Amino acid sequence: MAEGTHVHGEQVGAVHAPIRTYLIVWGWLFVLSALAYFVDIAHVGGWLKAVLLTVLALMKAGLIVAFFMHLRFERLALVYAILAPLILLVALAVGVVPDGLAVLMRR
Repeated sequence: MAEGTHVHGEQVGAVHAPIRTYLIVWGWLFVLSALAYFVDIAHVGGWLKAVLLTVLALMKAGLIVAFFMHLRFERLALVYAILAPLILLVALAVGVVPDGLAVLMRR
């Protein structure tokens, strides 16, 4: 049979993780969400709170993209096509922070 044909509702050659993997990922997402909640209620100050919440959100996004969107099982070229713009966006944001802070301090 050709790759991509359907047999009993399943794709031939499709890679699926066992249910245990999804439950473990769900558990990690729960733990990361709980940590974000505790960072919020612990009244962590200023930039540290923003950094911690951003890191936790990026970790959760990585888990979701890797397992629930099945990016972990895709070809490396597709992974690079999705991750490269994200990395460039983060670099751009980090690059403009000093200018933003300078403008904020001058006002």
